[in-house]
Amino acid sequence: MIEKKHFEDYQIGDFRETMGRTITEADVVLHAGQTGDFYPHHMDKEWCATQPFKERMAHGTLIFAVAVGMTAGAINPLAMSYGYDRLRFIKPVFIGDTITSKITISEKRDHKKPAYGVVAEKLEVINQRGETVLVCEHLLIVERKPE
Repeated sequence: MIEKKHFEDYQIGDFRETMGRTITEADVVLHAGQTGDFYPHHMDKEWCATQPFKERMAHGTLIFAVAVGMTAGAINPLAMSYGYDRLRFIKPVFIGDTITSKITISEKRDHKKPAYGVVAEKLEVINQRGETVLVCEHLLIVERKPE
């Protein structure tokens, strides 16, 4: 879906939420192969059983990537990603957990180029128990309305 929104169209406090997605063992194994991160926290079921969390946890970078992908339903040709700030892995996500993403417009500010503005979106990833597992800030550079 294409949705053209200028900087002025974004309103602080507006939000959207995604449907859920269950993290599978295949997700974890594929991510380990793509990144080379084969730490036992993700891959060794028997070792994890001896640790405080008792089970394998998904890579934080996997959860970040999946959560961001879940938010990419609408394409705004007037905006582009400027990056992510303040990324925190709050709680572990385990194989079989289901996550959703909530995106809230948290800030708008000027950009050094007057034809653009910066929109900050707070991304919260929430598990099936209602616990926040990841938070970060997504920055967008967005075209202003023509004068």
